[in-house]
Amino acid sequence: MNDDLDLLYTDVEESLRDAVRTLMARRWGPERGIARYDGDTSDPGLWSALSGELGLAGLLVPEEFGGAGASAREAAVVLEELGRAMAPVPYLTSAVVAARVLVKVADKELAGEVAGGQVAALAVPLSAAPDGSAALAPVTVGGDGCLSGEVRGVAGALDAEVLIVPVTAATGTQLWAVERAAVRITPVVSLDMTRQLADVDLAGATGRLLADGDMAVRAVDEALELGAALLASEQVGLAQWCLDTTLDYVKTRRQFGRVVGGFQALKHRLADLYVQVETAHAVARYAAVTAAADDPDRAVAASVAQAYCADVAVLAAEECVQMHGGIAMTWEHPAHLYLKRAKADQLVFGTPGNHLVRLSPLIDLPARGTAGQQTAD
Repeated sequence: MNDDLDLLYTDVEESLRDAVRTLMARRWGPERGIARYDGDTSDPGLWSALSGELGLAGLLVPEEFGGAGASAREAAVVLEELGRAMAPVPYLTSAVVAARVLVKVADKELAGEVAGGQVAALAVPLSAAPDGSAALAPVTVGGDGCLSGEVRGVAGALDAEVLIVPVTAATGTQLWAVERAAVRITPVVSLDMTRQLADVDLAGATGRLLADGDMAVRAVDEALELGAALLASEQVGLAQWCLDTTLDYVKTRRQFGRVVGGFQALKHRLADLYVQVETAHAVARYAAVTAAADDPDRAVAASVAQAYCADVAVLAAEECVQMHGGIAMTWEHPAHLYLKRAKADQLVFGTPGNHLVRLSPLIDLPARGTAGQQTAD
């Protein structure tokens, strides 16, 4: 761990947090999220407000590419607030992952368009981990320059105007930019309908080559690693909402003639949850800061963050549902939105188990069963 990194939030970051939270309070509410499960997919104008009013789509795009030239620190703050609000916007998939790919391959034109609010999506399954496997694309390119193949479970595809597609070619992995109009996108029913998935059929599609070879592979892996690191901040925002909401509820809900928050069993559970959420804050913050500083520890920090924060978010959502009692089992209460997002996020950019396996070689920890070690049943 690099002791020189400053994990404290700056005044600029706190101002950014206030701006995003104010916007969410004005334009989004739990009832809108619940309506998504009833088929309401109307656009509340959140993305245009985030990208237009606040100019957040280009935070990770350098100024010379037309962006704000900010860092992962600021993007993490945005994601904390979007997680707290359960906002259905393509910030993670477009402004973080897709933007990172475009900056890495130095495509100034597309990066500038994304910074201006155009939505892009990396056409890989949302479960793809930063382990090189995403570059083994099911999409191929023929001699006529037409693509073929289908990618399932892509997040952000429904909103995207352009797709960044890893392609398996005779010369190796390539990255292509493909317009939405050239592909067939089929929505799929998702556990978390505030981050809906879709299947993308690229049969007969044409596009523009962005990169090939090692550059294409590195661009995808680095983008997924950054996505995993910053997803932890979204999970922390989600967990913090669950903790805060539960605390407010148990302070006022009365049963057996007393406030339920006074029962010792609930006090202990809430104290344990508080410790875990605070730890998750520190873990997620370290992942964001190391990513921003391009620190050598960034890969370790990203996998530690996902291995820990994903499970804490689920625990916080489960405790929120349980401690609210019967009211949290109703469709009208927003607790189920947070539980569904937390459970879905356990699979995003690699499961906690995937990241624990990834950590092993990063920290020189031999895997079980390797030479010189005993295995246990």
